[in-house]
Amino acid sequence: MAGTDRAERLQLYGRRRGRRLRVGQQELLSELLPKLRIELPPSGGRLDPAALFPDARDVWLEIGFGGGEHLAWQAARHPEIGFIGAEFFLNGVASLLGHLARGGIGNVRIHPDDARPLLKALPDRSIGRAFLLFPDPWPKARHARRRFVGPENLAELARILKPGAELRFASDDPGSVAWTLEHLTRSPDFEWLARGPSDWRVRPDDWPATRYEEKALKAGRRPAYLRFRRRELGE
Repeated sequence: MAGTDRAERLQLYGRRRGRRLRVGQQELLSELLPKLRIELPPSGGRLDPAALFPDARDVWLEIGFGGGEHLAWQAARHPEIGFIGAEFFLNGVASLLGHLARGGIGNVRIHPDDARPLLKALPDRSIGRAFLLFPDPWPKARHARRRFVGPENLAELARILKPGAELRFASDDPGSVAWTLEHLTRSPDFEWLARGPSDWRVRPDDWPATRYEEKALKAGRRPAYLRFRRRELGE
């Protein structure tokens, strides 16, 4: 039974591929991705972020980077930071690779698969900032357990985030926002940084829009921008 439960928890929902990739995108996946792909250690092993980014002063993580617009923007503006991006959707991976190639951006490494094994492989207190932007909201009540935000993943995020590190979340789905606030505000490991309505209604200047956000705005949906701080150890 335990093995069955574990397999169910690690099941990943959603599409692996979308529309047919263009020739140039296929070339990026076959030629550039192998150079940037993170090879996870055997089960129970730990990655060494310092080996991935020998000269970086910090490492930031984006979980489910979608088309890669936000990740590429951040990496281009923070060359002193090493960026790890996880995305299961191969069309999104190809899109990010295009942004990196066109921008000559070299401080990004990619895990083109389920983010959960990546989280488990990262060392304690190794990530200085994490982003979870417009994840699949799974709006139906019976699918709520599929949402990324939950006790197990939050425990892993709390483990890998440095004390004082920031976790950023965005969604245009009210149910997903409420779910996330419920889980994060009752967690002893995180503090919601909002002090007034503008803190979640207005996107900060250092937080660029994604294609998903632009789509939501055109449809008349107002996203929420949530920022949380990893509490200091013992706080």
